[in-house]
Amino acid sequence: MNAADRVIGWSTALAVLGVAAVAAVVSYEHASALVRAHGESGWTGRLIPLTVDGLIYTSSMVMLDSALRGVRMPALARWLLGLGIIATLAANVAHGLGHGIIGAVVAAWPAVALVGSYELLMIIRGGQKSAAAPCPNDEASVIDPLGQQAAMVFAAELAADRVPSVRAIRAALHVGQPRAQRLREYLAAAAAAHGGNLAA
Repeated sequence: MNAADRVIGWSTALAVLGVAAVAAVVSYEHASALVRAHGESGWTGRLIPLTVDGLIYTSSMVMLDSALRGVRMPALARWLLGLGIIATLAANVAHGLGHGIIGAVVAAWPAVALVGSYELLMIIRGGQKSAAAPCPNDEASVIDPLGQQAAMVFAAELAADRVPSVRAIRAALHVGQPRAQRLREYLAAAAAAHGGNLAA
């Protein structure tokens, strides 16, 4: 990544963080006022809205982590992200509904901006990690921490000049399709480097 790319990446991240901070404060105030107006007071009224935005952030991070590791995204993270988005939108809309449809739309906007900011930050972070990751064809780099484990699990197949299939790697190591493909390439390259003449 060159200097221009870094400047663009960091300036974009800072702008998104700024929008997220403003949207988070406004969305929190809307949700907190709604919670207090419906029977909760004191610390309870202040903390409940944090559980909603925290759920959105946590679910997004779990999904990003799964994508970066090449494993299947947990269904629970998807469901909780959707539930958190619905909850924060509903709270903000309900807060502004007393001022009519326009009031509801205006009140809902911070929640939309907050959720969008979370997702943009995840995209930026994912892009930075991908750009910083070593090239899969670089022999000096460790392609995957599961590479040695895969070599041990499939030692018999490799000894018989066979590279295991992607499906077999997925089943044995419980990884997703992209990671299984990388592991298969790793096994094939490692065997070829040691003089193996492996069949595809």
